[in-house]
Amino acid sequence: MPPASTRIRLQPANNSRIPFWGQLFIGFLWIAYTLSLILTDSGLNDLHFLHYVFLAFSLIYVGYVLVHNAPVFGTQSYLEFTPAYIVHKDGLFRPKQAFPAENISALELVPQQLRVQLTEGGTYALSLRQVKGTKRKRALRDQIRSFASKHNIPLRDTQAPA
Repeated sequence: MPPASTRIRLQPANNSRIPFWGQLFIGFLWIAYTLSLILTDSGLNDLHFLHYVFLAFSLIYVGYVLVHNAPVFGTQSYLEFTPAYIVHKDGLFRPKQAFPAENISALELVPQQLRVQLTEGGTYALSLRQVKGTKRKRALRDQIRSFASKHNIPLRDTQAPA
């Protein structure tokens, strides 16, 4: 993506109780345990097919953890400023939220949050906790300011300068 892109990449939200490496460790432990059961089983048990079922579910779990937390299929969480829209995507399995500029009545930039007020009366709070690094935060703030000034949208910025 060119450096003048309007897309701000968001880090995956680390809101799970077990961290990413812990989830991977558990998944690989399940796989190793199941493989050891398959290799040491002499076929005396009639339910040995359950080992293969558990192995399949363990592989699916590890795949889910990798896809959900690592950028396997590219950037999956982002905030993008197009010429006519603000687009928010909060992860691989979540839909995009598009806010047309003509439907936005006001923008409010508060610490860790961008509030989008629509002309219909609805307010959407977009979490900015996933924006990591001062360079990205500065680029985000500049994008919000330029989008608001381009479309004559009132912007209330209560953040301290980054």
